[in-house]
Amino acid sequence: MASTSSIHLKSIINYLPTSDAAGRSKGITSKNFLVSFGFHKPPFSRCDQLMLSKKCSMDKEMDVSTSTLIDDAELEEEEPSISTMIMNFESKFDPYGAVSTPLYQTATFKQPTATENGPYDYTRSGNPTRDALESLLAELEKADRALCFTSGMAALSAVAQLVGTGEEIVAGDDIYGGSDRLLSQVIPRRGIVVKRVNTSDLDEVSSAIGPLTKLVWLESPTNPRLQISDIRTIATMAHKHGALVLVDNSILSPVLSRPLDLGADIVMHSATKFIAGHSDVMAGVLAVRGERLAKELYFLQNAEGSGLAPFDCWICLRGIKTLALRVEKQQENAQKIAEFLYTHPRVKKVYYAGLPTHPGRSLHYSQAKGAGAVLSFLTGSLALSKHIVESTKYFSITVSFGSVKSLISMPCFMSHASIPAAVREARGLTEDLIRISVGIEDVNDLIADLDNALRTGPH
Repeated sequence: MASTSSIHLKSIINYLPTSDAAGRSKGITSKNFLVSFGFHKPPFSRCDQLMLSKKCSMDKEMDVSTSTLIDDAELEEEEPSISTMIMNFESKFDPYGAVSTPLYQTATFKQPTATENGPYDYTRSGNPTRDALESLLAELEKADRALCFTSGMAALSAVAQLVGTGEEIVAGDDIYGGSDRLLSQVIPRRGIVVKRVNTSDLDEVSSAIGPLTKLVWLESPTNPRLQISDIRTIATMAHKHGALVLVDNSILSPVLSRPLDLGADIVMHSATKFIAGHSDVMAGVLAVRGERLAKELYFLQNAEGSGLAPFDCWICLRGIKTLALRVEKQQENAQKIAEFLYTHPRVKKVYYAGLPTHPGRSLHYSQAKGAGAVLSFLTGSLALSKHIVESTKYFSITVSFGSVKSLISMPCFMSHASIPAAVREARGLTEDLIRISVGIEDVNDLIADLDNALRTGPH
């Protein structure tokens, strides 16, 4: 099990009093510590269970056989599915055994004495609800630690702080428009050189990485043209020069891909998308490999005040319960829609790794479990594309993706509008491109809706 955030409600339950030389109680007891946090009736039975479990683990480490429970614990078990992991995780974070993680909607926490600190002091620095979400996400990504931020861009901004003046970032040229804005208009102000490359071209990536490279920043699949990057090989290239590798995994989610297993050092999610899944919260996540790196990013999260608020964490915890279920249905719908669009005479090209014709299909399935629920396509006509987007009944015209509701957009005029037109054109991002985020609606209704929009468009 990967280690997770350093503060847990377990630290409340397992808090042990100390004594001075005369045997007098020093500090606070487990009981009044709970009372100071509002737990006026300490859950002794729950505590006893946890303490027994802790004692058994200690006995096992000391090679002391105490019961058959320890023998069973030594048996290696297969990792459960992601749905099982999620649904059986939250009960670890409440002393009363709440099935749903409680919302600790507080800015500050009482301390035991004037000179001693409890496990939490100020929500900017840590909160039990955030800790639960971060710990769950760390487990799903097999990270040493996960950190939750106010948005995906806040998370990426924290990573950018790891790069100093005179150092370099090598970043993909087909990425989310907000990331592009950060890389092209904000980060260079600090004297950082940003090199943009096609990350699906390994020769181009290799040529760009050098002794000054501190960070390699990529997406796979990319947004919005769904290009595939060889994460394993790029990670090997970067690490030879001592550079970190950041992968934006927002399009796939932990259900379909774990970039840390492929060699990445940091995985970013816009949790606004698939993790929360309902277009009702803004949130970002960094899942990190390595305690030293995790501590540095936590320091930035705390110092800059960019940690996710408790209520938003609670919304994410509620949404993530159905993550695997949603992704499965959305991906199934997306595959059928991609196949429909591929055969439609009014569609020029479809970008989706689930299609046999995608040039990166084999590579993609060597590092991911599925193609996801985001796809894009070209019509060859700006007028036709505009008509399609405006004529659909079941697709909402908006930015973002990953919602249970199907969404449709024209990236050049929406999510990627901040990129200069000449730059977009040079990168192959044309104005007729339509991006679809497929939801959980009946796929036959979605296909009929798209078919009607395509057939009735201008010729």
